[in-house]
Amino acid sequence: MNGRRILLSVLACALFAFQFVFVVDGFCTGINEVQTEKIAVDLVRDTQKAGYGIVRTDELKQWMDQKKNVLIVCASPKAGYDKGHFPGAVSFELPIPEMTEMSDAQKAAFIKTLGPDKDRVVVFYCGFTKCTRSHNGAMWAKTLGYKHAYRCPGGIKGWTEAGFPIEKTK
Repeated sequence: MNGRRILLSVLACALFAFQFVFVVDGFCTGINEVQTEKIAVDLVRDTQKAGYGIVRTDELKQWMDQKKNVLIVCASPKAGYDKGHFPGAVSFELPIPEMTEMSDAQKAAFIKTLGPDKDRVVVFYCGFTKCTRSHNGAMWAKTLGYKHAYRCPGGIKGWTEAGFPIEKTK
């Protein structure tokens, strides 16, 4: 009977140790590190290629709280914007994937949305990090001469996960 108790105690300790190592390893390395790395590297490459900046969700919230002169542009489809967007954001729907051309009419509408002040900070966001709509917005803003174009890669998903307020159009 004593041997059985010792064996059960050893097995219980081993099971606990295995679960502890598994859980800690999961937290330290991420759930899917290869996918996380791919997203991060793609984001850096897009940013470097297009020459725009990136801003974290919490940093953008600080800018807003500080009343920094920032134009925030939701690049998601209008239906997504209407459902919920960053406070004060304007809507300009952009496509997926990377937009290599823009017609004169699209450029005019884009410039009208961004305004004439090419020194103003302009931040684009869309749904989430893998979405390329915000990349298109920031890239085209830089192409058209806006000096301080940024992308907020976390998008509306990151914003709501951070617990920040949203506005709804409908």
